[in-house]
Amino acid sequence: MWGSRRCQGMSEEVRAHTALHVLKGAAVEVLGVKWTAGVSVSGSHGRLTLQFDRKPTEDEMRRVEEAANRVIAEDIGVEELVMDRSEAEKRWGDLIYDLFPIPESVTELSICHIPGWNVNACNREHCSSTGGVGSLAISKYRYRANKGVLEISFDIG
Repeated sequence: MWGSRRCQGMSEEVRAHTALHVLKGAAVEVLGVKWTAGVSVSGSHGRLTLQFDRKPTEDEMRRVEEAANRVIAEDIGVEELVMDRSEAEKRWGDLIYDLFPIPESVTELSICHIPGWNVNACNREHCSSTGGVGSLAISKYRYRANKGVLEISFDIG
């Protein structure tokens, strides 16, 4: 699907970065997480680190992967918005933020919005639709009790 016109010419890193937003929405839906503690992307591989208070079950992680791939298959449009910070906060509250703060001096935010699924302040490039990701496979996950985080590594295809 990623070869479609909606993601034609997009790099693996753009696709993998878009996958971070899809995966975050799946983790919110299945695990009830809220805060992102870190992200990384290298080529077709990514890692999403979430604040979490326990080790998830194998079944939960399977459901996270299934939910992410369902949203990819639905090919939902990804909105990239630039808006006044106060307007974004009024519309979505603190859902647009992660654990790494945006300085108060920043008054205009770039927002990545997958309607009904995920919203985050994000100044990176994204596919124009979730289908551009292609597919997502969780390659491993690790709960780090000492830090209270869940690291989810994935590959896109």
